Amino acid sequence: MLRFLGQRAAMGLLTIFVTTIAVTLLIHLVPGDPVEIMYAQSQGTTPEQIEAMRSSLGLDQPIPVQYLHFVGRLLQGDLGVTIRGQQSVAQLLLQRLPNTLALAALAMAIATLIGMPLGFLAAYKRGTLLDGVLMVTAIAGISIPHFWLGLLLLFWLAVDLGILPVAGSGPLNIVLPALTLGLSNAAIVARMTRSAMIDVMSQDFIRTAHAKGLPKSRVLRRHVLRAGLVPVVTVMGLQFAFMMGGAIVVENIFAWNGIGRLALEAIFQRDYPVIQGFILVFATTVVVVMLALDAVYALLDPRIRRS
Repeated sequence: MLRFLGQRAAMGLLTIFVTTIAVTLLIHLVPGDPVEIMYAQSQGTTPEQIEAMRSSLGLDQPIPVQYLHFVGRLLQGDLGVTIRGQQSVAQLLLQRLPNTLALAALAMAIATLIGMPLGFLAAYKRGTLLDGVLMVTAIAGISIPHFWLGLLLLFWLAVDLGILPVAGSGPLNIVLPALTLGLSNAAIVARMTRSAMIDVMSQDFIRTAHAKGLPKSRVLRRHVLRAGLVPVVTVMGLQFAFMMGGAIVVENIFAWNGIGRLALEAIFQRDYPVIQGFILVFATTVVVVMLALDAVYALLDPRIRRS
């Protein structure tokens, strides 16, 4: 098991290394001079000021030199400073990251608590009217865009009923964005749970367990559910990573102060150090989540531990 996790950790470090290269090249993929784009709407900017800004960002140096400087600062925990305000990018991201992680975690909990029981019930009642209704509902849930579902929940629960705040960063303000992300992803979890459980129910060891006279509830709980969790956990991990990215839209709808909203503000302001830091933090978070999922795989599936 330790060897398995070690291999996954090495792959995660390789992913982060590739991300550092992509982050360095990102700013050079933008058409034109990034500094000139940033100052396009500024009045009275002199060529000397533009050149000074390019020098302060290190954009006047060759790309390999820029990369080495970036990695050197990164090893010291320095992601640079924002172009507007000269704030530390690392501190700014660390201030906002807990809000995004809390939003994604609560949304994932909602998706799991709703999606897994409904998927398991649909698998148990497969071929019935209940199974059809649940799967049609799941397809509808997958098809609804986040921004549209968020606006519906906003008008219904916040404007019409007034039971939840419209926007902000208070304790109750997380409910609406979490519901928006959670309900959409609950449909995906439900469909994946149903497929995984149906596949496990057709396996020989399940038929053997029934032939031995084990109670049906015990077979479902001890054998079917545990064996079917591995692909479901995979999807849940991918969905958590998707929520981190999808939170950009949801955070802006509900004015939730996470890194997604910060990244969108940085894009509009052409604040490239913040965008680079966001991409790197996002990639690192995804790698950590995937490594945690690999550990869960090893606990759920004995074959992984033996390998």
